[in-house]
Amino acid sequence: MEPRGIAARAGRWSARHRRKAVLGWLAFVILAVVIGGQFTTESLTDEEYGVGESQRADKAYAEAFADTAKETVLIEGADPRSPEVRAVVGELVAELEETGVAENIVTPYDDPNQIAQDGRAALLTYEIAAPPRDADETVEDLVSKPEAAIESVAAAHPDLGIGYFGDASASKALGESFQEDFRQAEVTSVPITLIILILAFGALLAAVVPLILAATAVAAAIALLGPISQIFPVDDAVGSVVLLIGLAVGVDYAMFYLRREREERARGRSKEAALAAAAATSGRAVLVSGITVAVAMAGMYFAGAATFTSFATGTILVVAIAVVGSLTVLPAVLSALGDRVNKGRVPFLTPPEERAGREPRIWSAVLDRVLRRPWLAGGAALAVLVALAIPALHLKMQVPGIETLPRDLEVMQTYDRIQEHFPGEQIAAVAVIETNGAPKDEVEAALAEFDRALAESDFVVGPRSVEESPDGSVYAVAVPIVGDGMDDASYAALASLRGEVIPETIGQVEGAEVNVTGFTAGSEDFNQLMEDRVPVVFAVVLGAAFLLLLVTFRSIVIPIKAILLNLLSVGAAYGALVWIFQDGHLESLLGFESTGAITSWLPLFLFVILFGLSMDYHVFILSRIREAYDRGLSVGDAVGAGIKGTASVISAAAIVMVAVFAIFATLSAIEFKQAGVGLGLAILIDATIIRAVLLPATMKLLGKWNWYLPSWLEWLPRSRFEFHGELPPDPEGGEEPEAPRAPAPEPARA
Repeated sequence: MEPRGIAARAGRWSARHRRKAVLGWLAFVILAVVIGGQFTTESLTDEEYGVGESQRADKAYAEAFADTAKETVLIEGADPRSPEVRAVVGELVAELEETGVAENIVTPYDDPNQIAQDGRAALLTYEIAAPPRDADETVEDLVSKPEAAIESVAAAHPDLGIGYFGDASASKALGESFQEDFRQAEVTSVPITLIILILAFGALLAAVVPLILAATAVAAAIALLGPISQIFPVDDAVGSVVLLIGLAVGVDYAMFYLRREREERARGRSKEAALAAAAATSGRAVLVSGITVAVAMAGMYFAGAATFTSFATGTILVVAIAVVGSLTVLPAVLSALGDRVNKGRVPFLTPPEERAGREPRIWSAVLDRVLRRPWLAGGAALAVLVALAIPALHLKMQVPGIETLPRDLEVMQTYDRIQEHFPGEQIAAVAVIETNGAPKDEVEAALAEFDRALAESDFVVGPRSVEESPDGSVYAVAVPIVGDGMDDASYAALASLRGEVIPETIGQVEGAEVNVTGFTAGSEDFNQLMEDRVPVVFAVVLGAAFLLLLVTFRSIVIPIKAILLNLLSVGAAYGALVWIFQDGHLESLLGFESTGAITSWLPLFLFVILFGLSMDYHVFILSRIREAYDRGLSVGDAVGAGIKGTASVISAAAIVMVAVFAIFATLSAIEFKQAGVGLGLAILIDATIIRAVLLPATMKLLGKWNWYLPSWLEWLPRSRFEFHGELPPDPEGGEEPEAPRAPAPEPARA
């Protein structure tokens, strides 16, 4: 009787039709790359990034006002009123006008406020009109011309400090910096992953196979993001997320498959029978794990923010491709290679054939002690995880702002110098007023009332400024508020502005709509969204994971326990993140300056990613435990056999993930550092404290109750994890080894 199930059938077909499977996979990858190359990846606009009231304000402003980028040139090192500086300013104006893209140039002699009070610096400002959205050029492309002009003048006057900063120039510099970071991450991650795989398998070819599979899956997924983004624009960081997740799961799936095939060969099975066993066991676990990971990622669709939607799309896409590749082309490759997969043996490492089936000494020693004293081991592990999670109780989130950007960029250094010469710039809350046909005199009278209310308030630190759209239908009122934009004073000012001042003044104009945006408003709206949507996301992810594990293992205890264990690892990762990045520990080691908060999108992102990846390991380990249990072993022996049988490959897979994530901790942007550290620590905690201690301890304590299924759920489909008896006879004529079997003990019933 041949193994049943999608994974088993896919593996069997692949092994029998090797050429079709390999060529089909290559054709798919090449086609994806070719199609993707025909499209430019569409990124989210500034207003699409926002949520809630601030997003409505940004959208109304973008539709009413000309889309321009304001740029600033800093001239320092001499008296701005000196003939020398005046001549340099004249050169700058002439060069900027020559570019044909710089408009509305304002010199320090046009606006006295652009001369620093210290008399050592001056500002020149200009604007760049953004091209139409369907144009080939972006505003970042256009800003290159004025930048070149400014740099030429600066080179001609080395005695002066001349630099530039603005939204467009900063965006361009950051984009180039991130691209370089990601290129470096890609270049670094591949050889590091290869080295780890070589150490894990002891042979070069066996190490290369998982890496190639993961790399091709990532390439296909990133390429397909291009056409997908034409309908659903994506976050600029989604490519790095796809690389991060794709490399991790792609290598993991291939490792689990390959390792099981090796084990079956070591038991005496022929090549065909070993592949059949690997497809029916590890292949099935890959399928269940991939579905679980994808379901967890899909939880981000319920977050209600475009950033999470693009992350969900990218991660689900790469996980799905990695699963398909593992179930189809991987068996074909292994079938074609046969014993040659062990080619390129590394000297001084244990030969591959001797590794298969060998118990890992360290993990065996740890596990034996855990199973002897499960109460003690489990209690100690739980205490450690709770201690790690405690700092998460004062988690504070912040929308990434200019203070989170890397300071090694020249544009950011110029920005900091501008702040030194022109201190006191205040965070502004911008009230965007859509008149919707309201009489102009009523609107202006309401604005006058608005001014009087602001003058009487204690949260305004400067005069407001008003911008009116060309058709008079929209007003943008910038109100400088107290605080630094993210402290309690700023949030209190925003609350007063939105809840009291605006409703009592401008809000009285019939038909008019007023929405407030700005840095503080954007952070508040995002945090409010997270507060509202996090319970929904958690419910969807946890509920779906529960159902999948319930059906897979036909136990109501297993999914509950799996969810609790994963939540513990996520909580510990949150706590570590808060302690490191929010509280400011390890700044010099990791190369960052604490902003006193965690990037706003990161906690939810980490939850779904970590939950999905943690379930990855959980499914593989539990599959092996249940397989042993179904052979008639006691719960303790089954736990020992399952964890020992997967310990080495789980450890290698975890090391790969931690190494890849650690590379992202070296990137310039603090949000990527936070993501890399958070993911790496969580996987490390999960693969050690959770899988090696807490999981076996709880399973030993629960005994047969691990497999408890209420009688009213007996209708669920049955899953088998012992497949040896279902394998076909050895086609090479060898004796198929008989697995020891005994009647499986009946689990306790309700």
